[in-house]
Amino acid sequence: MQRSIVVFALLICLGVKAQVSKEIFESFKLQERRDVSYYFPEDYDKEKKYPLVVVLDGDYLFDQVVANAKFYSTFHGMPQMIVVGIHQSKNSIRLDDCAYEPDTGLPTEKGKKFFEFLGTEIIPYLDLNYSTAPFKMIVGYDITANFQNYWLFKENSLFNAYINISPTLAPEMEMRVPARLSAIDQKIFYQLIVEGEKSNDTPKIMAMHAAIKDIEKESLHYYFDEYPAADHIAIATYGVGKAFDNIFGMFKPISPKEYKSEILTSEGPVFQYLEDKYTGIEDLFGFEKRVDLNDIMAIYAATRKKEDFESLKPLSDLCKKEYPDTMLGFYFEAEYYEQKGEPKKALRTFEKAFGMEEIDFLTKEMALEKIDALKADFGY
Repeated sequence: MQRSIVVFALLICLGVKAQVSKEIFESFKLQERRDVSYYFPEDYDKEKKYPLVVVLDGDYLFDQVVANAKFYSTFHGMPQMIVVGIHQSKNSIRLDDCAYEPDTGLPTEKGKKFFEFLGTEIIPYLDLNYSTAPFKMIVGYDITANFQNYWLFKENSLFNAYINISPTLAPEMEMRVPARLSAIDQKIFYQLIVEGEKSNDTPKIMAMHAAIKDIEKESLHYYFDEYPAADHIAIATYGVGKAFDNIFGMFKPISPKEYKSEILTSEGPVFQYLEDKYTGIEDLFGFEKRVDLNDIMAIYAATRKKEDFESLKPLSDLCKKEYPDTMLGFYFEAEYYEQKGEPKKALRTFEKAFGMEEIDFLTKEMALEKIDALKADFGY
């Protein structure tokens, strides 16, 4: 059977039951079978959306990308992700996949087919069969790092984020990449990771870095990390976690530093800061993130510190939505009425909070103390 795109995937019981699966993908574009590894979060839920990470040089990079993805999503606020690793070490096939013409610096015929294999077979297969978010990232090292840049030359980049580890740059790439990053009408994260050991590629890489660094564009998020102690081999194991930290920094819970330097110094309503943060996450990554309890408590503390009690009402509404079985929503609403000088409403609302589940520092005893104090003050 012939189709414009034919994808044969020998994937058995993939996804929910297995965290990591290595399978054979039969590519129509390449006319060959390719080894591909997949990682899905343990608690994969088809109702949620997951950013997709494509890892070139999967034999070497897949495991460390998965390890960092698991660690950062568990402890550091990064979203859970689906990771696909493209194996390219057998028979040094990476050199054919990512080869470029020496005169033009553009992919060879085999390179063009590999480009289409990823863009028209692998990614559409995952988008069709799994709950992927619009946000997509690609990771590459050496010659595969150079190859990933070709997606920038499309009118719309397939990838939103690039992790470029010690690239072996094709001719003119040090000029073409900055030019394209400057021109592309799309929000792009671009992370360049380099070793301290100097090589023939170093001048071109540093020239590219200097040109990208000078681009003044709000939609471009550029990060550069150099590791002086690393050589060209060791650098493949450096920096992936830091790159995740850079790219997904918005996902991290509000830190004490952010609280002091940004929230307390902001001129607008305190709740507006929280709303802008989560709206930005949804706009950028294409899916909603549940509001962290840490962030709610930071905003609550700021409402008290800045005496911005008007922010308590929208904060209470948010808590009723995000943490509906807990005291949060009604307790904050009751404090709002208390500060507004409406003791009857405050009393009734504290009583509702008393009937809900305790959470964080909020206890039934605290609600009861508020109830008793209001009754004593106003003779109820």
